Amino acid sequence: MCGITGIFAFNEIGRLNMINLSNATQALSQRGPDFQNTYNDAHVGLGHRRLSVIDTGYVSNQPMQDDTGRYHIIYNGEIYNYKQLRKVLRQLGHGFNTESDTEVLLKSYIEFGESCLHKLNGFFAFCIYDKLENTFFIARDRFGIKPLCFYLDEDKFLFSSELNSLFKYGIEKQINYNALFEYFKLNYISAPQTIYEKVFKLKPGEQIKLKNNEVQVSTYYNLDNHNLKSYHSYDQAKDKVFDLVERSIQKRLVADVPLGTFLSGGIDSSIITGLASKYLDEVNSFSIGYKDEPFFDETKYARIVSDHFGTKHHVFSLTNDDLYSHLNDTLDSFDQPFADSSALPVKILSQLTRKQVTVALSGDGADEVFSGYNKHFGFYKSLNPKIDSKLIQSLLPLLKVFPSSRSGKLSNKIRQLVRYGSGLKLNLQERYYLWASLATEDEVRRLLSPTSIEKLELETIKAFEKQNLNFLQEHSGMNEILMTDIKLVLPNDMLTKVDLMSMSESLEVRVPFLDHELVEYVLSLPSEYKIDGRMKKKILQDAFQDFLPKELYKRPKHGFEVPLLNWFRRELKGKINNHYLDPDFVKEQGIFNPKSIENLKSLVFSKNPGDVHAQIWALIVFQHWWMKNFQ
Repeated sequence: MCGITGIFAFNEIGRLNMINLSNATQALSQRGPDFQNTYNDAHVGLGHRRLSVIDTGYVSNQPMQDDTGRYHIIYNGEIYNYKQLRKVLRQLGHGFNTESDTEVLLKSYIEFGESCLHKLNGFFAFCIYDKLENTFFIARDRFGIKPLCFYLDEDKFLFSSELNSLFKYGIEKQINYNALFEYFKLNYISAPQTIYEKVFKLKPGEQIKLKNNEVQVSTYYNLDNHNLKSYHSYDQAKDKVFDLVERSIQKRLVADVPLGTFLSGGIDSSIITGLASKYLDEVNSFSIGYKDEPFFDETKYARIVSDHFGTKHHVFSLTNDDLYSHLNDTLDSFDQPFADSSALPVKILSQLTRKQVTVALSGDGADEVFSGYNKHFGFYKSLNPKIDSKLIQSLLPLLKVFPSSRSGKLSNKIRQLVRYGSGLKLNLQERYYLWASLATEDEVRRLLSPTSIEKLELETIKAFEKQNLNFLQEHSGMNEILMTDIKLVLPNDMLTKVDLMSMSESLEVRVPFLDHELVEYVLSLPSEYKIDGRMKKKILQDAFQDFLPKELYKRPKHGFEVPLLNWFRRELKGKINNHYLDPDFVKEQGIFNPKSIENLKSLVFSKNPGDVHAQIWALIVFQHWWMKNFQ
């Protein structure tokens, strides 16, 4: 796990940016604290920061070149089947100077060319420079576990693991207002957009070929092409799921440094912890809880799992003061606005976990693949409507009167019913965006100033949204909804959160539920194997029912949420009113409608705040980023 950056200069003006390569590499220091090095050719520069995990010796440092000096690689990630690939390559005549997966990846490209991507099992973002052909070959893994951003103009091509590193090359910062609009709607920005004009993110499963000063972006992996139908019975499928999950975890236990697991006490992390304990002499498991907010605290379930499998368990119980003390550090870790508030506990968990281990296994991806969110249950019910759905629709005007928020059991249930009832009135694409969004289009427009609205390209925004949902049609079912989550929400929200927060603490996080063989198989199964009128993640829960503690099947799902509302009303109240959303500052800034901002502030302190806390948090994150980059 590392940080990478590079430059390909098209002319002498572009070459002037080569002097910034070292600074751009240094900006990735948290991603790779163990070693830094660069490679310079006449018009090419490659920079690498290393977090040593496999073959930790000096010989495996990067940039790495082959024996001829023709090929040079910088690489971020892990190839789990690298030992098998090395055997194949040896049989084809290749020799090896290291025990690293980096050298295996480089030799795989030399032997197989671009098709080497289809032989890799793992996560990655890498660049290979072919000095003879004068080309860059860049790729990002199938599901977007590792990031890569890039910039192109007439003089140069730049890329990096993070935007903060990219801007060390001295390129101009300009806000992309279309991306700003999406951010306040979804709370994240989806690739290929970034918050900056002319700066893009490579999408999952994409590659870049740079030759003759031309940049071609293409797709090498599309999950649609693997959506084959399985004819396994339910019992056969359960056994297959168990086997694929177990094999995925086995692959991800390879490391030459200490390894542990994140353990929330939910089904997903418990499966990973339990299976890891079968193959490791001792598993360190790590949980986070909230002393001040029992509604959000799930550590008792994590302890049950730890006792069941005999792990060495570490519990970090946080107060609201602890969250507040990590606020600035967390916000500073975002290279663009990103408003998933659960990034805060992930940051703290990563920081504390890193004191014990270098690699942690996480349950991320299981909800998107197996259908684990409350919204999935909502989609299932909306696609199979019964009398309760019609009743909720008829009661919607009354439900909207009652107090709703995420901070209590009853108020959260009312909030969910209102969102569900509102979505029933819409077509499937509109319903998906409503349930995936934290704000409606009208709410975002009211939030922005007239000047900002003038900069929006609404037709472009609509076309981009439609492209994100191109797999959803009116006849679509649950598998298509899951496919959309895997393509949109998973890489741009969940995986971005884990990557940014863990790598800011130099912790590698591996996600066994996103082994591509497992994902492809689960998506080939009938949707009723995954969700029905009673149970979400049905086949996953059933497959491991005899393996996990029974108590896990009698608990509600909360997710990794943060008790924002009470925090805003106490610890952060002064900073909201007098710093981030100070009326004079908002007016001078010119991005937002000052009256709308004041209305939101009033609402967050009212008896019926609804989901306003999410909008306030999005504003805090944006303002912190803006002050850091434009003030």
